[in-house]
Formats: sequence, C-alpha cells, structure tokens
Amino acid sequence: MDIILASASPRRQALLEMLGVNFRVIPSESEEVLTPGLTPEQTVCKVAFGKVSQLRTEHDILEDALIIAADTLVYLDGRPLGKPDSPEDAVDMLCALSGRRHTVYTGVAIARGDTHVTGAEATDVYFRELSEGEITRYVETGEPLDKAGSYGAQGRGSVFIERIEGDFFNVMGLPLCRLSVMLRNFGIML
Repeated sequence: MDIILASASPRRQALLEMLGVNFRVIPSESEEVLTPGLTPEQTVCKVAFGKVSQLRTEHDILEDALIIAADTLVYLDGRPLGKPDSPEDAVDMLCALSGRRHTVYTGVAIARGDTHVTGAEATDVYFRELSEGEITRYVETGEPLDKAGSYGAQGRGSVFIERIEGDFFNVMGLPLCRLSVMLRNFGIML
C-alpha cells in the first residue's frame, strides 16, 4: 500500500520509521487556520483533515494512497499557542508556560479512497519555573522556532518538563497509540 505522510516534520517521520511503516513524504501546503468556536480537539482534527484534503485535491495520483496528516497545538488557559512568529514570540510563550500546566492537542486524519477517519489526543504537560536566562539561551538555539508552544519535548526543551500526563508521543506531534488504532480501519496492524 502506498502510504503518504503529509508532513515535513522530522519528528513525525522518525516516529513512523520507528514503527516500521514504509511511507513517502509529500508535505501539505494547507493553511493552518483556526476556526473560532471549535473545541481544541475539533480544531486540530479540522486542520489535520484540511491537510489530507489539500493533498488529495492537488495530486490526483493519490486517490488510492493512504494519507496520514497531523496537526499539533498547545493550549494554555484555553488559548492556542501555535508555532512562534519570531524569537520574541517564542520567549513570550515560554515565559507564559513557565511553572504552569498546559495541554498539547494533536489531531490525526487518515484517508484512503472514500474512507477517512479523524481523532485527537490530549496530553497535559507540566513545566518547572524557568529563568529568563534559560529561556533566552534556549531560544538562541533555534529549536523552539518551528514547534507549537515554542519547545521540543524530545530535544533541549525536555529539561523544562517536570512531568507529562498522557501520551508522550503526542507531545512530539504524533500520538502513536491513537494512530495505531486508527490505522486498523485501513487493515494496517502495527
């Protein structure tokens, strides 16, 4: 089966490789638009499905391919924190997350032919108190600039995390347990 990951994320690619899934990458260019009034789960599922839809619309040859897309957002006090727009934005996000609990939501959409499924995972992440110097040094590494919430749990940002309640891989951008259950709808057993 032709499996396509609609993401340029090296973390998502590494996670699929870890599971032994043979796939190719065609990043989606769908805009990640947040729709007011949706729950966090509905938001990330809608954006993930938009990525699948965009690929299917622009690439007719993908009709029989199985397409996997995901979208991750960090929510703090009911407010979404996407990828930072600038280093200053990353500093602001990390200051807001310091010493607090936030929730990481990832929506997953999978489609093949006329069949599609979506699902969302939520994981609570607890940060320790961060100093200005720690935040500045971390942002200077460049790591937070392409990540929702301005940190990578699998990288240098891991030292900020006191504990995680839920799927760790969800915080990396692809909830593997949920993904494996969703793939069963397409006859794929991991």
